[in-house]
Amino acid sequence: MTSLGEEIYLLRPKGGRDEVEVYDVISYRLLRCLAVPNIRRLIDVTSCEHVLCLYIVDSRVECIHRLDLQGNSTQWPVNDRPRGLSVNADHNLIVTCLKVCKIKEFSSRGDLLRDVTLPDLINPCHTIQLINGQFIVCHGGCGDRIRRVCKVSEDGGHIIKSHGGQPGSNIGQYNEPIHLAVDDNEFVLVVDHNNRRVTLLSPTLYYIRQVVSSDQFKWKPYRLYSDVQRRRLGTSVRVNPRMVSTEQVVL
Repeated sequence: MTSLGEEIYLLRPKGGRDEVEVYDVISYRLLRCLAVPNIRRLIDVTSCEHVLCLYIVDSRVECIHRLDLQGNSTQWPVNDRPRGLSVNADHNLIVTCLKVCKIKEFSSRGDLLRDVTLPDLINPCHTIQLINGQFIVCHGGCGDRIRRVCKVSEDGGHIIKSHGGQPGSNIGQYNEPIHLAVDDNEFVLVVDHNNRRVTLLSPTLYYIRQVVSSDQFKWKPYRLYSDVQRRRLGTSVRVNPRMVSTEQVVL
């Protein structure tokens, strides 16, 4: 789930063929659907205001699809199992690769600019690069003994600060931190999938509060985007393995 201009874009599995639904950002009215050729399994989407396009990750084919606003599509390989997407201040695409514990940075045309190994993070799900070059990374899923959010050096070599640890549902713990958003002041929003909540952290990764608690979600949150201008947090929730819905929360 992401936004671009006055529209919201939602990945939607439908009848064995995944597509992108486009909604009005004010009324949430469905405007149109965009088909993505040769798609197998959509897992995340992000947008770039600079080049006016969407990036969609296909975890089964291990590639990135770039989709412009007219629906024209190109793609390039990642060559490792990709998971989360974000765009940095240089308008490049940041791809988090789950099993190999890497971050890959691509140009808007699909040129691999660099990859960063994360030796101390198991199963990273999503990464956002800060203005100073450091990374905010969430990692750890079912079966992992450590599940947390980390601030990592630009070269990936060391963890500067972390929040979380052993899995749990108490304050300071995560069950499955799966997706992130960072605002203009570098406050961090964390989707905790299995605990069904969204946590707000300070720029130094100290706990502030629960932005959305478990009793406000009907299903488990899966992805989010932050609309700072309208003070809204958009989340997608996975109802079952082949169905995705959306929820909106006013901040």
